[in-house]
Amino acid sequence: MTTIDKTSAVPAQRGDAHDSAPLLEVKDLHVEFHTREGVAKAVNGVSYSVDSGETLAVLGESGSGKSVSAQAIMGILDMPPGKIPHGEILFRGQDMLKMSSEERRKIRGRRIAMIFQDALSSLNPVLSVGYQLGEMFRVHLGMSRKEAKAKAIELMDRVKIPAARARVNDYPHQFSGGMRQRIMIAMALALEPDLIIADEPTTALDVTVQAQVMDLLAELQREENMGLILITHDLGVVADVADKIAVMYAGRIVETAPVHELYGRPAHPYTRGLLDSIPRLDQKGQELFAIKGLPPNLMKIPSGCAFNPRCLKAQDVCRTDVPLLHPVTEQDGTELPGRGSACHFWKETIHG
Repeated sequence: MTTIDKTSAVPAQRGDAHDSAPLLEVKDLHVEFHTREGVAKAVNGVSYSVDSGETLAVLGESGSGKSVSAQAIMGILDMPPGKIPHGEILFRGQDMLKMSSEERRKIRGRRIAMIFQDALSSLNPVLSVGYQLGEMFRVHLGMSRKEAKAKAIELMDRVKIPAARARVNDYPHQFSGGMRQRIMIAMALALEPDLIIADEPTTALDVTVQAQVMDLLAELQREENMGLILITHDLGVVADVADKIAVMYAGRIVETAPVHELYGRPAHPYTRGLLDSIPRLDQKGQELFAIKGLPPNLMKIPSGCAFNPRCLKAQDVCRTDVPLLHPVTEQDGTELPGRGSACHFWKETIHG
């Protein structure tokens, strides 16, 4: 694919003073929604970072704040009712929350792209996929329709859509769910961004197609050395592609860890509950574990640890004191790199 010049996109460039900073760093991000019923605190002090070539998986049940934090990064929150009262979103060292709308538009799509979870509703049903892919090049790079169509075919070939030249004029409904998701990936890749945010990219796809889509995404990421934030509730999807994981609950990150360490030794009861609820081949015929109860109403988050009403290990301190994200250590006190747990009893969870 032809390399795209990004030097006009944003003041901070490769080779400048910000190169030592992470590709993206989110610091103490808060997002609220002001409604007639009250204020829903969707994101409550989230912090994480991702580097070039690295995959961060953000896990959690529906309503945990995963997608809202991604929308805040992209600058596509509806405000009002949404509001970002506090926090920083640093892209290559520059705080996007302090940028003008025009500056953020230059980053969105060109430097940071997003793959949405429902391809059918995200694609325009009355325009061909070739037209929609080509629009990226016409709008951002000023290409002619002929040039843009050629680039659309190239992108469709790149994401392994069969007979791309013959299908470039087809409409979204003429493609399968897996092929539509490939088109969404192609749209995200069009301008060769530095970072892709994939929000539940395998929702409603069967297991085989899920694996194909994730393998494609990982392959393209390696080719371009892109950063990737993968938002999902499915732990099985991220096991082979993520480098590190952030687990969210009620708008907060409750555990962070390198992927294999988290699967092997979770340090938060919520993470352990998610892992225990995955079906296992060596436990045929047994009843699946389920975390009791439901995620909290974000307008009425429980005091103390938000997970305490559902936690089997909850004690009095859990109902009064909000646990900070503690560094996780071995029993001899050796700190485990990249590991953190927001649980008063993380030691009992990981070492128990």
